[in-house]
Amino acid sequence: MSPIKLDERDIKILATLSREGRLSKSELAKRVNLSATPCWERLRRLEKAGIISGYHAEIELRQIAPHVSVFVMAELENHRASTFQAFERAIDSYPEITACWALGGGFDYLLQVVTRDIDSYQRLIDDLLQRRAGLARYFTYIVTKPVKQAALPPLDVLLAAPPKRK
Repeated sequence: MSPIKLDERDIKILATLSREGRLSKSELAKRVNLSATPCWERLRRLEKAGIISGYHAEIELRQIAPHVSVFVMAELENHRASTFQAFERAIDSYPEITACWALGGGFDYLLQVVTRDIDSYQRLIDDLLQRRAGLARYFTYIVTKPVKQAALPPLDVLLAAPPKRK
């Protein structure tokens, strides 16, 4: 599929929804200064193109359950494709692993883990090691407090015209 060309209205729709995903379609149309039908058509086009991949609620975990957030730098035993695939399949089965990024340089993966407490985190790691999922070493970083959580992509920065070189 070829990349979709975004105009100013598309960007405004994306920015508005990234801040307020629960807006009704009619309210969204008002906010981006379009009538309902053209706004709805743009929204469907953005969804169909995979630019809008879902709608989510931000949940304040501190209000509902004790938890700990942990970042894990993971290093695999080797760099064979089969090892990467096995590791990725293994971590997919743990709902506590809420995000995972493959990295270039240094470590192989960065994992984000949200679980009840440190003991449950350690049981998860022990289980990963016992499964022989390719994990050689891991480094644990416990989140002590959130400082900045960017749920919103910086669309204005990403989509701005690059500065002209002198």
